[in-house]
Amino acid sequence: MRPIHHPNCQDIALEGVLYALGDPVRLEIVQRLASNDELSCSDLDLGVAKSTLSHHFKILREAGVLHCRKQGTQHMNSLRRDDLEAAFPGLLDSILKAAQTQVER
Repeated sequence: MRPIHHPNCQDIALEGVLYALGDPVRLEIVQRLASNDELSCSDLDLGVAKSTLSHHFKILREAGVLHCRKQGTQHMNSLRRDDLEAAFPGLLDSILKAAQTQVER
């Protein structure tokens, strides 16, 4: 079984994080993870194909936005809040707040 790659905290790049959060599906994933400590891929029904959802999780993971761990046959996902806050203070909270404000309009 191949290990899951996560960038080190110092390797998280602003442009990668912004790119990852710039997609509506990925932003929805992050919003749902922000409301939960951890979710499996199957917990998120976003109306896209399973392969597409896997691709979105890969983009978020490789950008350093989320952490994925295997638990049996499940992939459990959580936000890397502490790492993102250390690298870019206030960025994630600002994006989540702006996304929520846009939904409320």
